[in-house]
Amino acid sequence: MIIIVKSGTKEERIRDLIRWIEAQGLKTHLSEGEYSTIIGVIGDTSKLDENLVGGLDIVEGVKRVSEPFKSANRKFHPLDSVIEVGEAKAKVGAGHFAMIAGPCSVESEEQIISVAKSVKAAGATMLRGGAFKPRTSPYDFQGLKADGIELLLEAKRETGLPIVTEIMNANHLPLFEEVDVIQVGARNMQNFELLKELGKTNKPILIKRGLANTIKELLMSAEYIMASGNENIILCERGIRTFETATRNTLDLSAVPVLHELSHLPVIVDPSHATGVARYVKPMAMAAAACGADGLIIEVHNDPAHALCDGAQSLRPEQFAELAQAVRTVRAAALEAEGGKQA
Repeated sequence: MIIIVKSGTKEERIRDLIRWIEAQGLKTHLSEGEYSTIIGVIGDTSKLDENLVGGLDIVEGVKRVSEPFKSANRKFHPLDSVIEVGEAKAKVGAGHFAMIAGPCSVESEEQIISVAKSVKAAGATMLRGGAFKPRTSPYDFQGLKADGIELLLEAKRETGLPIVTEIMNANHLPLFEEVDVIQVGARNMQNFELLKELGKTNKPILIKRGLANTIKELLMSAEYIMASGNENIILCERGIRTFETATRNTLDLSAVPVLHELSHLPVIVDPSHATGVARYVKPMAMAAAACGADGLIIEVHNDPAHALCDGAQSLRPEQFAELAQAVRTVRAAALEAEGGKQA
């Protein structure tokens, strides 16, 4: 349920209404915009008399929300959310574009620090790197695990870049205390027990769409985290599995405007996993920027030919620098076109 409060209502009256609603065993979410204030009500709203609430002198209107995702719903939170990351306060969403880059796997101190320095010089705002690696084959490299996180932290100390790395098991959470953004990979998007545990943290969570999941299912996974108390969510489109075999997955860029329409959460795109081919990453990154993505997550390796994981889709540092410049050009053009329409 959404309660639209009349413009000019005193804050004390709004707080009184919220306390009354929460006394019914319901949760509330207050969204204060420039022109309106909205109280989102979450839970069994049949406990509330819609006519009684609608008849209050401070209430302009009451609406039911039919979608099963509530906290992630733009109706509850009309303005775009901005997620702040790390001590550097790197921002994602509402015009703040995140450029996340780094290797698929952390392999050595020399490798991760070298890549971190090169991507920062090219304009990256965060460093990605896999410490725990979910692999299809049990014989493939599974990551350096805790040692990999330590190496990421060393790269963070060297460059100041916030770090993004994937979690596979809630038991590993103590190892992620100094990690800035915890990534939930496509395979764990519907690991609901893990999502509930991540909801008890206050860290930003980057959640990737599963390779065979719908947009609604992605939003419901975000809802699991938010329902447990953590609203710092970044959504990621990383391609879905279709009948096409020319690329690793099919990058569904239509998900970006659809998610922006349905949700206030920032949406980034992963063209590396989507295509699986390094030469396709730049054009798809440019396309993602053009369609309104709030950021990109790109795989970069200093020696892709000898990478222990996903070398075929990894860019060399100089290629990433070219991509970053192209993306900046596309974003500038898109913003200018948007401004022209508004004018």
